[in-house]
Amino acid sequence: MSLRIIAGQWRGRKLQAPQGETTRPTADRTRETLFSMLLSRLGTFDGLTAADLFAGSGALGLEALSRGAASCVFVEQDPPAIRALRANIAALRAASECDVRAGSVLALGPVKAPLDLVLLDPPYHSGAGSVALDKLRRLGWIGEQTWVSLETAHDEEPKVKGFVVDADRKVGKARLTLLRLAPSPAQSPAD
Repeated sequence: MSLRIIAGQWRGRKLQAPQGETTRPTADRTRETLFSMLLSRLGTFDGLTAADLFAGSGALGLEALSRGAASCVFVEQDPPAIRALRANIAALRAASECDVRAGSVLALGPVKAPLDLVLLDPPYHSGAGSVALDKLRRLGWIGEQTWVSLETAHDEEPKVKGFVVDADRKVGKARLTLLRLAPSPAQSPAD
């Protein structure tokens, strides 16, 4: 599969896809739709802190960086995908903005401050995205201002507790769901 950066400073640059069948890179068209959905809500990517979880080639996080995000944490456990991810970061000379963590998303620890954007593209029909979101919420990765994107199979209904769905769109074989943290009862306005 041919991958490329869609917009921003690295627009048109080709990305290396991981060898083998373990990872499934997000198609350009799907990525384009996702980033259009995000841009209409964020207004800009400038200065954002992001995470690309179940990162594969890193296409989602690198797209965010290309569009102006300040930094991105990439988490991937498949060795061929990690090699492709590191090669893509090197080719774009983006190492200073990237934090690559080789391992499971579920092994992540707490963070000092919530991120602005969390992009998840777990294996389809695995439920791993819901499990990861629950843990990340408890560890402080996701706050009130965080936008979360969860990609699942087009026929997969994402089940996530503690989040509200802002948008849900099917694109090809994928389903893109934008989520926000559900307001806690203490934050709800009085009736």
